[in-house]
Amino acid sequence: MITRTKLLILFVISFVSVVTVVHSRSSQSNEINNNTRDKLSPVIFIPGDGGNQLDAQLNKTSSVHVYCQKHADWFNIWLNLELLVPLIIGCWIDNVKLQYDNITRTTHNTPGVKIRIPGWGDPEVVEWIDPTKAKTGGYFKDIGDQLVRLGYERKKSIFGAPYDFRKAPNENAAWFVNLKQLVEDAYDMNDQTPITFITHSMGSPMTLVFLQRQTQQWKSKYVARVVSIAGAWAGSAKAVKVYAMGDDLDSFALSGKVMREQQISTPSTAFLLPSPLFWKNNEVLVEAPSRTYSVAQLEDFFNDIDYRDGWEMRKDNIKYSLNFAPPDVEMHCLYGSGVPTVEKLVYKKDNLVGETPTLVKGDGDGTVNSRSLKACMYWKDYQRPSITMYDVPKADHMSILADPRVIEYIRKLL
Repeated sequence: MITRTKLLILFVISFVSVVTVVHSRSSQSNEINNNTRDKLSPVIFIPGDGGNQLDAQLNKTSSVHVYCQKHADWFNIWLNLELLVPLIIGCWIDNVKLQYDNITRTTHNTPGVKIRIPGWGDPEVVEWIDPTKAKTGGYFKDIGDQLVRLGYERKKSIFGAPYDFRKAPNENAAWFVNLKQLVEDAYDMNDQTPITFITHSMGSPMTLVFLQRQTQQWKSKYVARVVSIAGAWAGSAKAVKVYAMGDDLDSFALSGKVMREQQISTPSTAFLLPSPLFWKNNEVLVEAPSRTYSVAQLEDFFNDIDYRDGWEMRKDNIKYSLNFAPPDVEMHCLYGSGVPTVEKLVYKKDNLVGETPTLVKGDGDGTVNSRSLKACMYWKDYQRPSITMYDVPKADHMSILADPRVIEYIRKLL
């Protein structure tokens, strides 16, 4: 027979056992939660056109001007503000521009010029386009600083994936291979934690091409998400404007007409032309008194501005514009709106050569049209991972990278 004393003892033992088990489970749970919080998803920055440093080496037999250097060991050529000044800028253009070979369907540097992309894996070359760290040369730096405040470490859990942004996917084959290895290395260095891509502008469609080439099994293992900022997913009408009149990079010290020679020589400009999937075949991009040019008539446009190489480079890369298969990873698409953005060019004369068109503008971020920035929405019915759209009103194409709303979004996400 069990006495009251024995019952009390059994009750106390049982109570202590239950408390011990609950405490043990709670401790395990807290440990798991702490471990989860400590496992920050490593970040890889994917820059856009002009979004990382370039170095050059010169061993030329001739130069475009008598005052241009013909011989020089490796030096920073982008972004180097000392080279983007009157007179000297002609030397810079000759050293940075590409020459197209329509037999090999590839481009090459000016004879005697070598270009290299420094700092593979190092976020600094994409956080600061200008290695002197002048304020105007900041790129991913504000996002990088925020990540450090969250506990990230550069070159340990923050990485950069620079590339020759002058070229399009068809000439960046090695970059896609190297990027896959960088993802796997970052994953292993961070206790097998899936990575987060943070991309900007052309870096977004470049990342899309990369992800389309990977198996779903690989993506599920190694990739947590893509955070696209101002993604030029479907190109931009501004690329047409660049072919017509160049771009001054929003600098009062530069001339679009002068910069045009270098800008139109790059296949990346052709890669960023409007996609036929998001612009209708009969939608006018360029208008002259007696005729118009749509996406379907760009060949005529290139012929009429006397730049056939532009059309050839477009043909080399149109397959990427026409492949809009979903990335099949979690997507966060952040974009600016409410900033006047080129939609159409209007000429006063039928002879387009040497003429400066009037620019008709619509909605976008000042560089990329709204329909291209929002193209992520297309995938909502075609992939299982979530897609989140985040509009940042009045944020332009470059300032959005330092916008407090974007910084806060990334902070909360990561």
